[in-house]
Amino acid sequence: MITRGIRGAITVEDNTSEAIGAATIKLLQAIVEKNNIEIDSISHAIFTLTKDLNADFPAKYARINLKWKEVPMMCYNELDVPNSLRKCLRVLIVVNCSEYFEPEFIYLDGAEVLRK
Repeated sequence: MITRGIRGAITVEDNTSEAIGAATIKLLQAIVEKNNIEIDSISHAIFTLTKDLNADFPAKYARINLKWKEVPMMCYNELDVPNSLRKCLRVLIVVNCSEYFEPEFIYLDGAEVLRK
């Protein structure tokens, strides 16, 4: 079995549960669609948020809205580097697969600057 990590990031408009939820769903749906991921193949997901986003847990929206009920997930604070992108939600999804594939990383809504 092969394990692949798929990265993604998105900026969040406001530090509210609604904004964090909407951004989480948008980012995860884009990653899953672009990489043809089946939920059963996801080993785990790690979310980070910049210190200005603390209104809610992104994992909650993956679990409730996207039905990732069996996927282990953790949420952390991103390292607070001076002059770095603010209001940014990042994710690393680790996928088990039967054959090698080149993952497509997804950066949305201003987070594209992280991967020039």
